[in-house]
Amino acid sequence: MYENMEMRQIFCESIDRLMQEDERIIVIDADLARGNGTLSLREKYPQRAFDVGVAEQNMAALAAGMAAYGCVPFILSFTPFATRRICDQIAISIAYAKRNVKIIGSDPGITAELNGGTHMSVEDIGVLRSIPGIVIFEPVDGIQLAKALPQIIAYDGPVYIRLFRKIAPAIFNDSYKFNIFKADMLKEGKDISIFASGIMVDESIKAADILQSEGINAEILNIHTIKPLDIEAIIKSARKTGCVVTCENHNVIGGLGSAVAELLIQEFPVPLKTIGIQDHFGEVGSINYLKKKYKMTAEDIVKVAKDVLSNKI
Repeated sequence: MYENMEMRQIFCESIDRLMQEDERIIVIDADLARGNGTLSLREKYPQRAFDVGVAEQNMAALAAGMAAYGCVPFILSFTPFATRRICDQIAISIAYAKRNVKIIGSDPGITAELNGGTHMSVEDIGVLRSIPGIVIFEPVDGIQLAKALPQIIAYDGPVYIRLFRKIAPAIFNDSYKFNIFKADMLKEGKDISIFASGIMVDESIKAADILQSEGINAEILNIHTIKPLDIEAIIKSARKTGCVVTCENHNVIGGLGSAVAELLIQEFPVPLKTIGIQDHFGEVGSINYLKKKYKMTAEDIVKVAKDVLSNKI
């Protein structure tokens, strides 16, 4: 259904349908409606789709106020401007006040590509994960995004969505059943667990195929919701395989790897290594170039998986 459609287009079409059904939904941009694909909503819903200009803090505060009156606002900007720049407004006006605001950060991590280091937010999960009460979700493809939005709207509380804007490799089909608080078992295995999110899910599937050709049976979970983690699924997988690799398009400090490590060190310690950006700023480059630079390719996952397996008890 969503083949060859950009994620931003899928978001716009999905939220358009939901706005037709639910008059509480509001969309607020900060001078990036064209870039985020939501410009048409302003023309169709002039009383419910707004642009505040380059004023992201005001966007967050405005959304919090609207939520206080029963609206369900979505605020959108590039990831650094939807997290770093408005961290205090998210913490106080939205999370502390328990406001039902949905925050979308587009082109997270290396997917910012040619926008370069200033726009390449690799710490957004870490910034928001430490704030109580925020759900953090990263859709892996268009089908998952479309199926997630009704549940995100139905959830009463702040949700942060890491949204890749361009075409994402298809992982699911129309029969996929989504639960925002349950991880997706993509491939069962017995030798090692690979927990991945976002663009790293596709790399993990490729890595599992390589490992399988070498007689190593990897289990793959798509951890689409980084906060709260699906504790049951993660511990169950770690118990079965006895070792773990996490794969994320984010700094390995504060993101998926940190969250999984924090859980397992308390509940079921196993050998664990993290794939992701190893505490560096981003830079200008294509996704493929940056995956190689930051050692986030399928081949890198295979190498780290073998290293973890060598430490398996």
